[in-house]
Amino acid sequence: MSIADTSKSANCLAMSDVLNRIGDKWSVMVVGILGKSGTLRFNELKRMINGISQRMLTLTLRNLERDGLVTRTIYPEVPPRVEYTLTEMGKTLDGPIQSLWDWSAEHHIAILEAREIYDAREGAIAEENTRKIAYARG
Repeated sequence: MSIADTSKSANCLAMSDVLNRIGDKWSVMVVGILGKSGTLRFNELKRMINGISQRMLTLTLRNLERDGLVTRTIYPEVPPRVEYTLTEMGKTLDGPIQSLWDWSAEHHIAILEAREIYDAREGAIAEENTRKIAYARG
C-alpha cells in the first residue's frame, strides 16, 4: 500500500500512526542517539538525553521495540545487562533524523527570532484590543 494519496482515509491513518511514533521528541532523540552511538545501555541513553525521565525512556524504548525499530538484548549477568540498538528498519530512519537535527541546528536562532517578533506583534495587537474595549465601555 502506498501512502502517497492522502485523500484516502486508510492512507491518512497509516501516516498518522507512523508519524505519531517516530515524530515524538523522545523517539527522535533515542533513534538519533542510537544511530550515532550504536548499541547503548539504558543508563547511557538516559545520560545522553537531557531531560528525559526514567519512565519516559522506558516507555519510549518499549514502543520503539514494539514497532520494530529498536532491539533490546538482555544478558544473563548479575546485575543483568540490557542493551539497545537500532534494527535494520530503525537504521533507515538515521538519515531523515540526522537531516532534521541538522536543519534544527541551522535554523534554531532564526526560529527564536521569529517567535520574538510574532509574540511582540501579538502582544501589541492584544494591547490595542484591550484599549478599544476600555474606550468602548467609556
